[in-house]
Amino acid sequence: MAVYGIDIGGTKIETAIFDHNLNLLKSWRIDTPTQDYQVFLDTLRQLVEQADEYTGERGYIGIGMPGLITPAGQSLSANVPCASGKYVRDDLSRSLSRPIVLENDTRCFALSEAVSGAGKGYDRVFGAIIGTGAAGGFCRNGHLDKTQQGFAGEYGHIPLPADIQAQYQLPVLKCGCGLMACVESYIAGPGISRLYQHFNGELISPEQWVLRLKQNEAAAQQALQCYLDILGSTFASLAKFLEPDVIVLGGGVSLVDEIVENLSPAIEKYLFSGFRAPQLKRALHGDSSGVRGAALLGLKIHD
Repeated sequence: MAVYGIDIGGTKIETAIFDHNLNLLKSWRIDTPTQDYQVFLDTLRQLVEQADEYTGERGYIGIGMPGLITPAGQSLSANVPCASGKYVRDDLSRSLSRPIVLENDTRCFALSEAVSGAGKGYDRVFGAIIGTGAAGGFCRNGHLDKTQQGFAGEYGHIPLPADIQAQYQLPVLKCGCGLMACVESYIAGPGISRLYQHFNGELISPEQWVLRLKQNEAAAQQALQCYLDILGSTFASLAKFLEPDVIVLGGGVSLVDEIVENLSPAIEKYLFSGFRAPQLKRALHGDSSGVRGAALLGLKIHD
């Protein structure tokens, strides 16, 4: 039986068809309708119908979507505003007349990398996306660690440590989640721009910051040191809570060599003396990891 992985983003939806052994058969992307909920549901239904037509089967379905899912099944997503507050899983399952699995997209990423990606072979894997936002998921022995309310892994909403805020005189920012001083506001892509502006007064893109970093500009280097302190402290907290064997990094920020190459000592700065940071690896499956993780969850419908 075929399985379909659907990865919903704020701008694109990727659909991938896999066989039961998770060999990719076909994939494609379309724009995400974010303003009209009925159009959003109809689009997902049409994608599944196209996949059914391709395979000649009624495949299993796993979906990854940004945001949280309440214990009652209500989706909360700033990236897909039309679906926020709606019961996406129930509505789509009813429309398709079959069960589906709906999970946070970063948890799908973590599962994919733990099972067949950079975390394969490790017992305890934390998958951390650092892109336009910062979130992740924890896997044990190739299985996503499920919790009662489903928000475990939201490391981007650990608060900024007071000592780092004071050391760099950072502004205390309100996060999009409604909480104050979440580290996501400082370590995700837009946060890099904010840090540079704090030190230099100029608002530039993260890509421009990387270029200035390579030119050894003083303000860019200062922003990097501050960034490493915040991310190092955050991942040290993760290590104290979960002690993963490896942290698999995904998202655009994970591609910045100057961050990844200096991150281990930045983590150890905030760990107990004599203890090592978890291993750090970049994602093997890149930006297609989420859709693979969604398909893995879809396979569990059969199991």
